[in-house]
Parts: sequence; structure tokens; C-alpha cells
Amino acid sequence: MNLILTSQAFRDGGEIPARYTCTGADVSPPLAWSGVPAHAKSLLLIVDDPDAPDPAAPRMTWVHWLLYNIPPTSVGLQEHVGADTLPAGTLEGTNDFRRTAYGGPCPPIGRHRYFFKLYALDEVLPDLRHPSKAVLEKAMKDHVIGDAQLVGTFRK
Repeated sequence: MNLILTSQAFRDGGEIPARYTCTGADVSPPLAWSGVPAHAKSLLLIVDDPDAPDPAAPRMTWVHWLLYNIPPTSVGLQEHVGADTLPAGTLEGTNDFRRTAYGGPCPPIGRHRYFFKLYALDEVLPDLRHPSKAVLEKAMKDHVIGDAQLVGTFRK
């Protein structure tokens, strides 16, 4: 079985509703997954935008959300999940808004793509003290046993 990532809020390749962006409530969308490998020890979520700042001339990938050590028995995240409602044991990384929470789409120009990437790992990562995306990617290297992706778009 393959790892699958979906959202009730938008379809893969579809428009992310304003509620989940800086023009709305800026809360995290609901996410659901299935097909977690039986021997997975943890899950990791990265949400980023490779089109920053301008899709016509991207210069960086902007990180919107980082979660790791999500229990492999969990089946998703509710809408507007916060530090106090994350699955037990889940840790947060620091995004490019310099905070450890979801930061919704807020493109300065054009239509951007937002990649929700879920990884199944064969280990539980140590507490990395609010790591950046680069630190998380280094820590998960050689431990990914499954992955899934959901892409949404948004334009202000």
C-alpha cells in the first residue's frame, strides 16, 4: 500500500480556500493520510512554497510548516491544529515566519504552489529544538520509508 495524503479542504492541484491563508483565518487545513508503512516509527510533515517570491522568477523555497515525530498510528490532523491539539509526541520546527506554527499561503505576487509533503520514517527523531527545514531534512536522511504529497495553489 502506498502512503496517500489528502485534504477535505482542497483537491490535489486545486485552489486552497482563503480560510487557510493570510487573507482569511490563516488556520491549518484538515489533512488525512492512509497507507502508512507497518514498520514506520514516526511521520514528518513539511509544507513549503518553491515559487517565492515570484513564480515567474523564484529565488527560494518558503517554509510554511514543519512537524515531526507525528505518531504513525495517527490518521491526520484536524483543521486549525495547534501545539495543544497536535497528536501526542509531535514536535514542531521553525518555519520561515520564524515561528513554530502553521503559516498560511500569503504570496506577494502571482499564483504560488504549496507542497504538503508527508514522510514515513523508520525511526523517531530526537528533540531537535525547533529545527529548520534543512536540519530536519538532514536528520531524516536515510530514514524515509514512504512519502506522499498534496499540492494546493493560491493567489491573493
